[in-house]
Amino acid sequence: MKLSDISNGSDWVIWVIVIIMAILSVVFISGHGSMLIAGYNTASDEEKAEYDAQKLCRILGLGFAVITVVIFIMGLFENVLPASFIYIAIGIILADLVVILVLGNTICKKR
Repeated sequence: MKLSDISNGSDWVIWVIVIIMAILSVVFISGHGSMLIAGYNTASDEEKAEYDAQKLCRILGLGFAVITVVIFIMGLFENVLPASFIYIAIGIILADLVVILVLGNTICKKR
């Protein structure tokens, strides 16, 4: 069974998601977009002073880029990839989220 056999939505939706994620990746990698990070945006000025906003944005942008590439591969090769690839994709995305959380709380903190 292929990945396309279990997808029952329109194909354009996946490409819209890839485009949005790619735009967000570029915004975050460029160091801008800290106002889009929910926890950072709502933090007090004292809490914001504990983090380096540039590093936080770049780490989040690289994490978004990994997720974007995984979704892009799934959309591009849906007629070739087996349906079980979804488990691999979920594993990659979850591992990426853990790495983002760890790096965001270690590297991005000012000492």
